[in-house]
Amino acid sequence: MTKLNLILFFVLIMVSLSVVTSQHKARKLYFELEQEQEMSKKYDTEYGQLQLEQSTWAMHSRIEEFATQRLQMQVPDAKRIQVILLEDMAH
Repeated sequence: MTKLNLILFFVLIMVSLSVVTSQHKARKLYFELEQEQEMSKKYDTEYGQLQLEQSTWAMHSRIEEFATQRLQMQVPDAKRIQVILLEDMAH
């Protein structure tokens, strides 16, 4: 009987250690998951800011201002504009 009790005692110790180890791993993984979710939120915020910045840089008025001031470009007079119609390329 004492042999059986001793074996059961060791089994109980092993099972207890495995439960503690698995709980520790689960907590560690949950903490890492929370960190990754926080980083994901930060990246989403940064992505939104970058999209806003990109749309600001690509605004028509800003491009026109850049072309006018820095490149000394100007819109041609209406009589200097020619419209060219392309023929159907399938023929």
